[in-house]
Amino acid sequence: MKEFAEFRKLTEKYLDHYDKEGTIDKSLYTKYDVKRGLRDSDGRGVLTGLTEISDVSGFRVQGDERVPIPGELFYQGYDIKELVKGFHGNKHGFEETIFLLLFGELPTKSQLDDFMELLGILRPLPENFNRDIIMKQPSKNIMNIMQRCVLTLYSYDDNPDEISMEHVLAQSLSLIARFPVIAAYGYQSYRHKFMDSSLVIHRPKPHLSTAENILRLLRPDPTFTDLEAQVLDICLVIHAEHGGGNNSSFTTHVITTTGTDTYSTVAGSLGSLKGPRHGGANLKVQQMIADLKANVEDTDDDSQIKAYLTKILNKEAFDRAGLIYGMGHAIYTLSDPRAEILKEYARRLSEAEGYIKEFELYDRIEIIAKELITEHRDMQKPVCANVDFYSGFVYSVLKIPVELFTPMFAISRIAGWSAHRIEEIVNKGKIIRPAYKYVGTHREYKPIEDRV
Repeated sequence: MKEFAEFRKLTEKYLDHYDKEGTIDKSLYTKYDVKRGLRDSDGRGVLTGLTEISDVSGFRVQGDERVPIPGELFYQGYDIKELVKGFHGNKHGFEETIFLLLFGELPTKSQLDDFMELLGILRPLPENFNRDIIMKQPSKNIMNIMQRCVLTLYSYDDNPDEISMEHVLAQSLSLIARFPVIAAYGYQSYRHKFMDSSLVIHRPKPHLSTAENILRLLRPDPTFTDLEAQVLDICLVIHAEHGGGNNSSFTTHVITTTGTDTYSTVAGSLGSLKGPRHGGANLKVQQMIADLKANVEDTDDDSQIKAYLTKILNKEAFDRAGLIYGMGHAIYTLSDPRAEILKEYARRLSEAEGYIKEFELYDRIEIIAKELITEHRDMQKPVCANVDFYSGFVYSVLKIPVELFTPMFAISRIAGWSAHRIEEIVNKGKIIRPAYKYVGTHREYKPIEDRV
């Protein structure tokens, strides 16, 4: 834009300030015991709240020692592995998970039927919303479209600022139901505008599950197999919630404590998830493995894979960040239960769709990377693959475009955000306001004619 170019010219001479005076001395963080990133010195998150929604654990405390354990994740007290085992074979596990996160109990058959019917009623967007809001202003980033649509839906609510439990629950359910439609229509408009593709718009079907509707809305031929719908359903289940301390859920709590409306809160959560350090890691995994295949002569040779991964760790390959994406987690050490679940479904899907060789490559990279990271960084704790390592692969096999990888995360995590928003409102918490230490200098004011 012309205005940005003019702005850059005007401000260029002032940028040195940020390189010199704007950089804070890193030693001051230690001096004042600042919990950077709300983390203790050992990497653990600073305890800032209480929740009953989910429990995430990767170690047990024995005396003064933290002992690594296989990763655990519980939704409202239920082990995620047991939930997935119970959901296996059906396509409505995500709907059961939404119900569980919001209401604290798994639904009965009749409750689930009623809940499915309600989501089906809520799923369509307001009349002409797609034409007037999504299609008239398409974006190259679908997360941007989702944020804009959420904020615009404020104007379609008769009482958007009401934060009674009844109203917030209704708003939350409406957004949960509509997220797949907004993301799918946003993507179709993006393809039409920026890729010169035919515009394909299917309407959601009220009797279909969230997973089934996503596949229906994205494909020119709105057909899919039962296995595809089941695997996508499980993806939604395992991404639905992960404690109150992850960046986007914590953002939900922070914004909710101000007393603002649901639409502003969820837009803020989307902004958090949009960041590549939170929601975009699975895309990084895909890009990294594509780069590996382009630079490794024989991907069946483990020694060549190890040499390439060593270059990544030495900041000599891929994006030169020194990170093997999809490996390691802030909490999980021995294993990430979500990655274990997804890996098994990835195997089944790849066998059915003819991607078994690709899956086996991921499997071998995971094994080699674990050993290499521990050895290279002389780490005391084990390293495991996290959920991002296999999720992008699964989405690719399901023919979900890369532009929708992070929006898929949002479609799922809106369930957890809604539960955390409601929990914060119910418990009437204080406004979240951490402290920052001022480390600048105080100066005497000078009239403009005396400034040099």
